Amino acid sequence: MKNNTIIYILALSVFLIGTIEYIITGIIEMIAVDLGVSTSKAGLLVTVFALAAAIVAPILIALTINVDRKKLLLMTLGIFIGSNGLMFISPSYETVLLVRIVQGASGGIATVVAMAVATRLVEKERRGRAIGIILMGLSSSLVLGVPIGTFFSELVGWRVLFILIGLLSIFPLLVIHQKVPVIKEEEAVTLGMQLSILKDSRILTALAITLFYIGGYSTLYTYITPYLQATSSLSIAEISGVLFLSGVCSFVGSRMGGQLADTKGSTFTICLGLLLQGTTLILFALSYDNVLFLIVVLMIFMLATWSISPAQQLYLVTLVPRNPDIALSVNTSFIQFGFALGSGLGGFVISRASILYINWFGLGAVCIALLLAISLFTKMNNTMVTKEK
Repeated sequence: MKNNTIIYILALSVFLIGTIEYIITGIIEMIAVDLGVSTSKAGLLVTVFALAAAIVAPILIALTINVDRKKLLLMTLGIFIGSNGLMFISPSYETVLLVRIVQGASGGIATVVAMAVATRLVEKERRGRAIGIILMGLSSSLVLGVPIGTFFSELVGWRVLFILIGLLSIFPLLVIHQKVPVIKEEEAVTLGMQLSILKDSRILTALAITLFYIGGYSTLYTYITPYLQATSSLSIAEISGVLFLSGVCSFVGSRMGGQLADTKGSTFTICLGLLLQGTTLILFALSYDNVLFLIVVLMIFMLATWSISPAQQLYLVTLVPRNPDIALSVNTSFIQFGFALGSGLGGFVISRASILYINWFGLGAVCIALLLAISLFTKMNNTMVTKEK
């Protein structure tokens, strides 16, 4: 694959951004004590990052669509690096909250632009793999970044951790500055042209698919630890090992999904992933007290879910080939909203019924995504057949 090394450097930058987003979950008690706030208020540091990435980032990407992608990536990475320094010196909770908003906006833009740049640095038939590699960086932040970051925060403190990650982020910044070429639109893109993509029913349906399949995933996975405790005899230490394995599967799933999208097509990969995701959510109900079967089902669930994302991103890129940044940005927003939908739905189920039911509600969301996918791709095929006639 052309520019293979640069693609992995872009993935490294996304890995560091993802680690900063998710690291709060591992050090939340430490931050709460240091800032003198409750754990729930410390949890808002995760929420505001996600909301900034979901809402602010797409707006800023739309406003900067005619800016050189390399320059925009360098600028947002530079702001991201600087914000890590601010986390070290911020004296109050309110200041830290504002810095997290800056991190979410700059990190969200950098992640989307990194994916868009990756698709333009490789051959057309390898764009799915390129996106998959970038998403591997994101999933790796869950597998490696969070546990490693949590470990080091115990040694050096949570504020120093942000400085270390900021310093590490300088390396991909320098490589991007030296190796990534200037990437600009050949013709100016107006705001009206950008908004017109949302008039395309195919794009709106694809975004709805993202919302519901991510919602189905996070309905279960947000509460996976108490779910495993309720359905198995696994200890906390054993559950930690299982979660590490599931994280590895998310990493592998991202890579496999990108490769499959290039060889078999994005529509095939999306439908296969949704079918497997839905099937595993059913099988969870049959795995009570069978630990080995439960672990296998969880691993397949993670592989299936994370294989969908690169195919979904590739499908959107093919719909908007001239300026994929906007489609990728809006889809990233819907991923964040999907996480919010799933965690909220799972929390509602747990508060009103039993945690043993959350897989069924997750299944409901995935079934909606699958029906939307079948409808979308059937219409697309029928349109292609009509044009050929």
